Amino acid sequence: MTLPEVEAAAGAARLSVLGGFHPAPDEGLGRTLMLLGPGPAFWPHFAQSPEMRDGAADPLDRWSRRVVSRMAEVLGARALFPFGPPPFHPFQSWATRTGRIWPSPVNFLVHGEQGLWVSFRGALAFDAALDVPPAMDKPCDSCPDQPCRSACPVSALTPAGYDVATCKDYLRGGADCMRGGCAVRAACPVSRSFPRDARQSAFHMEAFL
Repeated sequence: MTLPEVEAAAGAARLSVLGGFHPAPDEGLGRTLMLLGPGPAFWPHFAQSPEMRDGAADPLDRWSRRVVSRMAEVLGARALFPFGPPPFHPFQSWATRTGRIWPSPVNFLVHGEQGLWVSFRGALAFDAALDVPPAMDKPCDSCPDQPCRSACPVSALTPAGYDVATCKDYLRGGADCMRGGCAVRAACPVSRSFPRDARQSAFHMEAFL
């Protein structure tokens, strides 16, 4: 198994290999862990899935479990998920070990290619030591304006913290964020260069409420 083969399998499901790392032997994660998240063409693909069309609850989690589990079978890996019953897997701390994902100035994670739109649908744990995507430079270090710091219309999300109640009150009032996604996430220059479908953002905002 090689990194290009894993990337090809992820791409067929319109997922991206966001990063990976080599766990310590005592972590019980095998020798290679790779994180998966929606790629640039994800939403039209997912929108046509049985899970999205059947009207049942949690379509994205059900799709992720089906698709990532099948990928794991084909690739000889073990599938892990950021949802489901406890004990919960520490996806956020795993992400920061990839050299491609970091805490942003507003503390949400930022990815070198996806910006603040980054999210996770699963992970693959391999017993073999595979190459992982190379480390990148943290984009925030070369972002002089850091517009994420002041983009929230109601100052619910700033470097000082996240006021979830204020955020939800604003969204319930018909905020633009409900249609196009969080204004803070969208303000990131890397986010602006990543082709994310606005319908995907609206789906997540609705689920957030």
